Amino acid sequence: MKPGSFIAAALATWFGSGLLPKAPGTWGSLAAIPFGLALTWYCNPWFLFAGALAVFAAGIWAGGRYAEERNLDDPGAVVIDEVAGQWIALVPAALNPWLILLAFLAFRVFDILKPWPVGLLDRRLKGGLGIMADDVAAGLYAAAVVWAAAEFIFI
Repeated sequence: MKPGSFIAAALATWFGSGLLPKAPGTWGSLAAIPFGLALTWYCNPWFLFAGALAVFAAGIWAGGRYAEERNLDDPGAVVIDEVAGQWIALVPAALNPWLILLAFLAFRVFDILKPWPVGLLDRRLKGGLGIMADDVAAGLYAAAVVWAAAEFIFI
């Protein structure tokens, strides 16, 4: 095992949540929420956004390394990309339970359906950046939905 492989695997699988059976992306998104809410509660939503950027950078390395060591393009067990995307989706939700639920559902829909340009990023980019970019784009779409709901529905 190469130095750093354990750390890369722990981060890439978000401490093993990506290794759970069936729907690892959903497990990764669910595992991201408590950490995201803690960042929002103890700091603020913008700190959560900064955390998402940090996870994005870490995910490029960890996800890319995990994939390379297993000779796979985008292993299902890599869910750090879901963490970054889910955290972005949670930023406008603040601590509103309905908006948190909407952030989760909207992110999963955009991550699974991959509307343009999410699908384009998924197909064109390779390595760690390719693993991470489509989920960040899906998170931005989901954040827009949550922001609109917060602005126009949950006044």
